[in-house]
Amino acid sequence: MPQPRHWQKSTFSGGGEGNTCVELAATSPTTLHLRESDSPTTELTINATPLAHLIHAVKSARFRT
Repeated sequence: MPQPRHWQKSTFSGGGEGNTCVELAATSPTTLHLRESDSPTTELTINATPLAHLIHAVKSARFRT
């Protein structure tokens, strides 16, 4: 039986019911799971390296038009 995930929310999630954020859980040093608070049954599983590259690209403004 799989272990329950320990979901973490960003400190930037804001107040209210806490249903306007992305949550992250790690099941190994390289495997991460993402979900939206308002849709917790839908998860995205990703390797940490591509996610780190995506976050770096977003932070460096590569996606701005």
